[in-house]
Amino acid sequence: MVEVTLWGALSQLAGGKSKVEVEAKDIRELFRKLAEQYPGFEPWIDRGIAVAIDGTIYRDTWSKELPEGAEIFLLPRLAGGSGASR
Repeated sequence: MVEVTLWGALSQLAGGKSKVEVEAKDIRELFRKLAEQYPGFEPWIDRGIAVAIDGTIYRDTWSKELPEGAEIFLLPRLAGGSGASR
């Protein structure tokens, strides 16, 4: 079981909870279980959620293991700018 901190708009998807506990061994299982428990997560997962484990951000490494006792944060991905400079 890992404790996950939901950052920003993601906490609203879990009924306003900023932390949830999930039984998951890796990021893929974490996302699957969150989508089962809180269906509103699925579109966010499809758009991209960054996972920070002990301060390191993982974006596309769904097989990354979740160590027991690790500090885990989920963050909505930020969209990039237009790339135009003024």
